[in-house]
Amino acid sequence: MTLLDYAPQTRIVHGPGTIEQLGTLAAEFSVERALVVSDPGIVSAGHTQLGCDALSEAGIESLVFSELEENPTTRDVQNGVAVAQQFQPQLLVGLGGGSSMDCAKGINFIYSCGGQMKDYWGTGKATADMLPMIAVPTTAGTGSETQSFALISDADSHTKMACGDKRASCRIAILDPQLTLTQPAQLTALTGIDAIAHALETSVTTRRNAISLVFSREAWRLLAGNFPLVLEDGACLEARAAMQLGACLAGVAIENSMLGAAHSLANPLTASYGIVHGQAIAIMLPHVIRFNGKQCGDQYAELLAGTHALDDRLPKGDPDQLASFIERLIDDAGLPQQLSSCGVEEERLEELASQASQQWTAQFNPRKVSVEDFKALYQAAF
Repeated sequence: MTLLDYAPQTRIVHGPGTIEQLGTLAAEFSVERALVVSDPGIVSAGHTQLGCDALSEAGIESLVFSELEENPTTRDVQNGVAVAQQFQPQLLVGLGGGSSMDCAKGINFIYSCGGQMKDYWGTGKATADMLPMIAVPTTAGTGSETQSFALISDADSHTKMACGDKRASCRIAILDPQLTLTQPAQLTALTGIDAIAHALETSVTTRRNAISLVFSREAWRLLAGNFPLVLEDGACLEARAAMQLGACLAGVAIENSMLGAAHSLANPLTASYGIVHGQAIAIMLPHVIRFNGKQCGDQYAELLAGTHALDDRLPKGDPDQLASFIERLIDDAGLPQQLSSCGVEEERLEELASQASQQWTAQFNPRKVSVEDFKALYQAAF
């Protein structure tokens, strides 16, 4: 019998133009000041100003903090906390990609509970109630808007810390697909592959359950069916909307079932070589599918059979066919599929394998993965 403890944490508001509701929704928390955490690219695109305008119309004063890196670090969080301590917000808004939302959560931990980011590495370590937070994702990728975890890298060691607590969950996620239309083609590809990996990994983890599978399956259907469409026509709002909702639902699946070996393999590549997360996932995911398929082929087949019946553009069959389908998507996206193409040295694969074995998500992979297995997976991708 699988134990289940499911309580929806985040209200999802989805549709074109929904960013205009940010002020109205924020006002439900009876606040006067909101700190908006965004990134320079989103500020330049004008999306951050749209959010601030919506807050202003509702009588809420806002201040923007945008001094953060692509993978937010403990230094970024501390800088944001300093701004928050001066501004004294009553609400946080994470407006941007996963980096903006994760940084906002990190700021919330320290601003609300004190201490340092490493104090919250793990789960359930918040020591006080945290500020309400609204997420406004501008990509279709991380699903951070529906997760209670902040992924923050140590500024010195580059170790990625997963800091989670139910009190860190966003109260509301506003999914406005119009905000994703300005994404460059490569960012669309990188975030899309990451979201697809979330749908697939959550469908087979050791913690998967009846609730998570509902979200994994629908996320896979939306993402795999629409990813080729957004690659072909980035201005297709309907496909963009489906991708954004799919990424969000995959985030709900992660919250209820966690991730697996593909993410364990990807994190050391980002930490050691600066390989963008979505690119690292793209290289490793097909190999992990084939590796896991030797033990949980029936679970993959179940997912494919159900979704193919709903959309015949999606694959059916065995794990190898699924892996081949993913490889075709990656090829269509124009992303490299070999580690050697990204500057990884073969002599460092053993070191990377050791690091991968220490990643938190490795324990949830459906097939046990030894250090030797991690090395073999890196070698297969080299």
